[in-house]
Amino acid sequence: MTASVPLRGSVILYQPCRFGHPPVTFAGRAVRLEGMRRMRCNIPPRVGGFARGTRYRTALLALALALSLPACTLFEDNKLAAVRSSGQLVVLTRQSPTTYYETPEGPAGFEYDLAKAFADSLGVKLKIVVAERFADVLPQLAEGKADMAAAGLTITERRRDRFKFTQPYQEIRQQVVYRQGTLKPGGVEGLIGRQIEVHTGTSYAERLKELQQQHPALKWVEVEDKETEGLLQLVWEGLLEITIADSNIVALNRQYFPELQVAFDLQKPEPLAWAFPPGEDDSLNQAAAKFLEANRRSGELARLFDRYYGPASRATPLNLTVYQLRIRNRLPEYQLYFENAAAQHDLDWRLLAAMGYQESYWDPHAVSPTGVRGIMMLTEDTAQHIGVDDRKDPESSIDGGALYIRQMIDRMPYIAGPDRLWMALAAYNIGFSHLEDARILTQTQSGDPNKWSDVKDRLPLLEERRWFGRTRYGYARGIEAVRYVNRVRMYYDVLVKIDEEERTRNRTEALRMRVPAI
Repeated sequence: MTASVPLRGSVILYQPCRFGHPPVTFAGRAVRLEGMRRMRCNIPPRVGGFARGTRYRTALLALALALSLPACTLFEDNKLAAVRSSGQLVVLTRQSPTTYYETPEGPAGFEYDLAKAFADSLGVKLKIVVAERFADVLPQLAEGKADMAAAGLTITERRRDRFKFTQPYQEIRQQVVYRQGTLKPGGVEGLIGRQIEVHTGTSYAERLKELQQQHPALKWVEVEDKETEGLLQLVWEGLLEITIADSNIVALNRQYFPELQVAFDLQKPEPLAWAFPPGEDDSLNQAAAKFLEANRRSGELARLFDRYYGPASRATPLNLTVYQLRIRNRLPEYQLYFENAAAQHDLDWRLLAAMGYQESYWDPHAVSPTGVRGIMMLTEDTAQHIGVDDRKDPESSIDGGALYIRQMIDRMPYIAGPDRLWMALAAYNIGFSHLEDARILTQTQSGDPNKWSDVKDRLPLLEERRWFGRTRYGYARGIEAVRYVNRVRMYYDVLVKIDEEERTRNRTEALRMRVPAI
């Protein structure tokens, strides 16, 4: 602990202590403060015979007063400096498809990626604290368990009174959701008398309370043991009539539960933002605001939206219903081939399966008008290049497709993250040379040739003479490559969810059936 030179009869004492750090001792006495704080102690003109102008004695006296007098007032110090000093940014979030989740490759999720980029911009590590329930996020933030919360939080008047928020980074709408084939509620009056459940502590409950003032007969149940995603699944299963969810959550979950339908929006669009604890200091909040604005201007925010919401926005209920049916009745015949090929070429078998479905609907006898054939729809030239003799043999076709996509990935080591995979998928579909033409066009138009969100906007230009005439390899069906990548991503996301749920059920069943040793 250090003391500054007293100015006008006061001294500022600094106590560095971050979340979970041990207390600091001074003169044999333990001192602990939550977060980086400072103590300002006003010194009387004369205390114990010491003149205020005696700098050394005043500093010692201030130290004693800081440790013993309750009259000292605590002020929060610069939070941004505290984060940098500690070397970590502590962020509260929750587990959901729109925020944060674990994958075999590590953590993922829209909020996670955005918070990780913010921590990187500050030069610190990201520490994630996962709230057990959505309703716990803001209370835990108020208790000082994190520097900020990134959990898909809407800005409501009630929340604004208690917390600080950045400017919005996304707008969503509260949507009334029911299952296709059941009675569609027509407006708020149509909700009266229906079975409605929402997760406790959400802005949905706040909105329903507002509507209840105009419609006293409106009733609903707030549940603690089911998050919004779980309630959507109950609606899909026919075990619940209606729930309410944010539009981004609905969009993602309709990939997995295509029969979910939106009846109407419950209110005008609401902003999503990061939340910060109350207090006078705004340094960390302002840093976050500058970071978000910079990401918006650079296009990084749009790229992140495309990564997590792009495939969902292009999904259709009919396609997904048929796809899920074929996952159950057709995929098992070929799953082992996908798994073996993926293991051999260091790939995710579910990605190969998604590619195979987009190519042929898992039909080994499929043939296109242009002569490509088999489950992975290999051209004759490609099959010869990778050593596939019989394109109609499922095992050979799948192994050949795995080798080919692996080659595409390995040819682009200069591209990072998921962009590399999306580029490789486009190259699988359109050819590596045409992809390179699109990347060159992207660069000449001041885009980033290593970002899929920029390249996909230029691929369709390969169909226009005024553009493909400037390229080395000429005309190509660029829009088809974009659609191919979008659909493979969508099928992959759905298959991952179904596969992980199946694995969870199998583990649970195995534990249930396990007989204790005697």
